[in-house]
Amino acid sequence: MKASKWMQFLKTNDEEELAMLAQKSTELHKAVGVLMELSADQQTRLLFEAREKAWRDQVDRIEGALEQGLAQGLEQGLAQGLEQGLEQGLEQGLERGRNEQAIAIAKKMLRRNVPIDEIVEDTGLSIAAIEALMSSD
Repeated sequence: MKASKWMQFLKTNDEEELAMLAQKSTELHKAVGVLMELSADQQTRLLFEAREKAWRDQVDRIEGALEQGLAQGLEQGLAQGLEQGLEQGLEQGLERGRNEQAIAIAKKMLRRNVPIDEIVEDTGLSIAAIEALMSSD
């Protein structure tokens, strides 16, 4: 059955239109019957409305908990990511600083004609790095 018929059923408050829709489909006929039955008995209608309200309240609680969980997860993820990023950036900065210091020391040692094997031992730089420094001066 087409969704447009159901939309029309859900939107209308006109009994004639409901009767016309009921003639077009057995599903709509059943739905109109249930609607008429619920509408006729006030106690049944109130019970139905109470159940609907309880269902909507449950959905609202679930959606609220989901939103809260997502917000907390995002907050924790951002905090953890920021902390890891800072740690990684600090470590990279320290490593770069150590490397620049080793290069500066190696340059001074080269100017004093210290043998390459001693420069390697004292700075931790590779022979290739030291040779590159020698050719750049």
